[in-house]
Amino acid sequence: MRIGSAEEQWREDCAPRRTLELFATKWTSMVLHTLHVRHAGVARTGVLLRSLPGISKKMLTQTLREMAESGLITRHVHGTIPPAVEYALTPLGRRFVEPVELLYAWGRDNADALDQLRPRPTSRR
Repeated sequence: MRIGSAEEQWREDCAPRRTLELFATKWTSMVLHTLHVRHAGVARTGVLLRSLPGISKKMLTQTLREMAESGLITRHVHGTIPPAVEYALTPLGRRFVEPVELLYAWGRDNADALDQLRPRPTSRR
């Protein structure tokens, strides 16, 4: 693993910043988690919508589109009437599930610390 100079480590396109950018919205990690844990990596749009309380259909569609464009999931349209759309984790998506699951496990293990955080004006609990 190449670390590089201190200046390279803090560039705008450095790996840590790109990682955090990927998870800038809560829904990306939640879709990855839900696909992996609840649906063995594959689910239709309606199933995901029901599995993610609080997400709007518009936000789910936008998140799925962005995730497909970035290569985390694939989108497959079945030739049925009406068309059924199925999303599946790609090998890359499965690689990103690992840190998401570690973070979610940390959250479960440290719920008491999370409860002590002061709410931010923009956060919802």
